[in-house]
Amino acid sequence: MKNETMKRDLRRGELIICQDAEELALRAAMHFVELAEQFITRNGRFCVALSGGSTPRGLYARLARPPFRERVIWSRVHLFWGDERCVPPDHPESNYGMVQRELLTKVPIPPANVHRMPVEKDPEEAAIEYAHILRAFFGLAAQELPALDLVLLGLGEDGHTASLFPGTGVLHEQTEMVRAVFVEKLGASRLTLTAAVFNHAANVTFLVSGERKAAILREVLLGEEQPDRLPAQLIAPTWGKLLWIVDGDAAREIVRQMSSVSQDSP
Repeated sequence: MKNETMKRDLRRGELIICQDAEELALRAAMHFVELAEQFITRNGRFCVALSGGSTPRGLYARLARPPFRERVIWSRVHLFWGDERCVPPDHPESNYGMVQRELLTKVPIPPANVHRMPVEKDPEEAAIEYAHILRAFFGLAAQELPALDLVLLGLGEDGHTASLFPGTGVLHEQTEMVRAVFVEKLGASRLTLTAAVFNHAANVTFLVSGERKAAILREVLLGEEQPDRLPAQLIAPTWGKLLWIVDGDAAREIVRQMSSVSQDSP
């Protein structure tokens, strides 16, 4: 079989390979706007969990400019965060702060529609409060999970996504929506939505760029299943769609392996 049918068709997701980071941002912006139009028409609102990092910054910058800015009814968009560093919102490393600079100050989104993680509090208290925010907004009963319309995720060089880091206790959390996690190698606390929440979304989209991500992207999608070591492998939507939008540098090793398998097949 062709490398186990290309690891079960790239672990049951779709892969879009863009020429470069600029095209990746463009494709991601098109994807965001199309989903926004679809869900606002259907449900009257569009609920998104945002990602931090350098790759999604290009997406947010695109969304803040024409023609994408005008295509979104921002009063119907609700923004949440997939994870956050436990730093003040104006800190240079704040995921919220980055989105505020690149997007929120440039589009007409009501402040009440921006649901940031309250990380200036004690991490455990902040996790409880953010779970309350989610529960109230989505009208959830006990043990129910929110159905986000879109989750944006990145991929770390160690295989982490959001703040689901290798070897941490949060990886297999099944009951809590939000967890505080202390990342030893970073010496820092973070808040993260759990894999259960990500997997309950209608759409989960990874944005990955740069040659430094090539080896880990190949390992996550085409390597052995080792979610404790490669937490990004935990992301497998139960009913939604999984999409990877990557640039050519990040896809280099996947393309090489796929080409090799094709040439070796009879």
